Formats: sequence, structure tokens, C-alpha cells
Amino acid sequence: MAAAIGVRTDHTSSDLRGFARRCSDPGQVRRLLALALIVDGGSRSDAAKFAGVTLQIVRDWVLRFNEGGPDALATRKAPGRASILNDEQRARLAEQIEAGPIPAAHGVVRWRLADLAQWVWDEFALSVTRHTLGRELRAMGYRKLSARPRHHGQKPDDIVEFKKTSPPVWRRSGERSRGTPIELWWQDEARIGQQTKLTRRWARRGTRPSAPKDQRRASAWLFGAICPAEGKAAGIVMPKCNSEAMSMHLEEIAFHIAPGAHAVLLLDQAGWHGSAELVIPSNITLMPLPPRCPELNPVENVWQFMRDNWLSNRIYQSYDDIIDHCCFAWNKLVDQPWRIMSIGLRRWAHGS
Repeated sequence: MAAAIGVRTDHTSSDLRGFARRCSDPGQVRRLLALALIVDGGSRSDAAKFAGVTLQIVRDWVLRFNEGGPDALATRKAPGRASILNDEQRARLAEQIEAGPIPAAHGVVRWRLADLAQWVWDEFALSVTRHTLGRELRAMGYRKLSARPRHHGQKPDDIVEFKKTSPPVWRRSGERSRGTPIELWWQDEARIGQQTKLTRRWARRGTRPSAPKDQRRASAWLFGAICPAEGKAAGIVMPKCNSEAMSMHLEEIAFHIAPGAHAVLLLDQAGWHGSAELVIPSNITLMPLPPRCPELNPVENVWQFMRDNWLSNRIYQSYDDIIDHCCFAWNKLVDQPWRIMSIGLRRWAHGS
């Protein structure tokens, strides 16, 4: 019978038990205590019985301990099956996903796992199931996400150019009075009506959940503005979108601007935003966003959050009921300044 492999002597049994007390890995604790028993002079059979394993496993623990010390006894993650794709094939698959399908060639407007599996077969002559390919894509960092809408007439460079040139402009707005603090505000309007949006909801797999949907058309307009850096918001509910309503909203925003500060208000190029009849308070400077670029306005994300959480899947009995719900939802947002910061802060605008 072969002689037992010796255990390294630079750690005493007390050291090993000390490691075990500080360790949060139960498997590693069991291995450390078994080796402490051996270091104390116990037999390998006693250590195997103590740990509930075979002598061969104890031998493997000794080898690991001798090679890497107590850290080498940590529980290892099973390697699993080897990937069916190599690095080069995964890189080409990623390029194909980023480029998207060509409808005339691939017959679809978005990639499905079945389509990508067929592409892998055509390119590499590898047969892969949808389940396996889905696991590969998740390992590569891909997830199935909702697409963000983009205006069909948007110019590719408008957003990049605006992000680069606008911050110096609004910072100069405070130079009219040296030392004037600048507040960055964003403004938009949302129509809230009886035909509410139906949102996603948790339901058992294989079922089709339902939600109430009104067919009437009464609606109101919620004018909203946020200052993400300060966690502030100002809003009003109006029956129409026009210059008069916008002037009233500007007056409401001006009221929320800190005393002695000046606000740069970023907003889209709707007709009532540039009307000659618009009354602009002295502590506000309007800065129009590029046309067809709603992605630049974080208030669009505020509307999405409010609809998903407070203004969807419900029936409004009357116009007054719509106003009440709009006021409730907006006031609920105002009471959560951290939410305004989380949704509204943009690194390119606020430098964070």
C-alpha cells in the first residue's frame, strides 16, 4: 500500500481552524476541519469519516492544500460543458447580431434564436439548439430587451452634435450676472386620456392576462418639467396644448427655481414652445432640442415610468377623474426627488 502523502507544515491545526471560523463557504470549512484533524495526528480514515467522504477525496484535498494552501480548498464551480463555438465564431456571431438581419435575405426584421441557429449552421456547419444558443448569447452578455423608438426622420449626427455643443452654451447663460447659479431643466407634455396603455404584468406562463381598456376619448394634457440635479419638478394639468397653457407652465417652473438662480429649459420644437405669444419669465432661457430627437429629453422617460406604474390599466370615469389621477401621479413623483434624479440625470449634461 502506497504511503500517505504528507501535509505541508507551515499551517498548524489552530491556523486551519481559525481559517474555518472566518470562512463563509461551508464546503471549505468542512475540508479545513478535516485537514486540521490530520495535522493533529489523526488518521486519514478518521478525517474521511468526519467529513463523510472517501479516502480518495481526502487525498485530493491534501494535494490541493499542499499546492495552494487554505484558499485552494474553496468550493470550485463546475466547469460545465465546453462551448460549442470558439472565440472567432462568437465574435462573428456578435457582429451579425449587432448588424441585424436583412429582411430580403433573412426573411425577418429581428433575430430569433431559430434564425441565429440557422445562420450558425450556414456559416460554420454547426448544429446548435435554440436552448444552447440562448445560453451562449447570455454568456456573451446579450439579453432580449425592448427596443427604444427612434424617429424615422432623425439625422444620425444631431444627437452627438447637440451633446457636444450645448453644455458650453447653457453654462454661458449665467455670465449675464457673474456668479449666477445655473439650473438645468427639461420640459415636455403628455396626453393622459381614457384610452390608457396596457402594461406588461406578471402572470402564469402560458396564460394571457387581461386588463380593462376604455374606448372613450376624453383626455387632458400634463405639462411637466424636471431639474434632475436638484431633484425638483414643476407641473400643471391643462385641457389643451397652446401658448397660453405653455406660458402658465413657464410661470410655474419659474416659481420653483431657486432665488437668484437662472434656469436653462431644454424642450422640443413644438409650435407653442416658440410662439410669439409665449410669455417667458426673466429667470428662464429656452434652449430647443434638435428636431426628431426625443431620446435627448429625460421627461420622456418620466412619462414612461408614470404610465407604467400609476396611469395605466385603469378606467377614468370623467375628465375630472383624469385630472385627479394626473395630479396624484405628478405629486407622487415630486415627493420622490431621488426618483427624479435616477430617471433624469444624464452624464453628458450633468457631468456625472
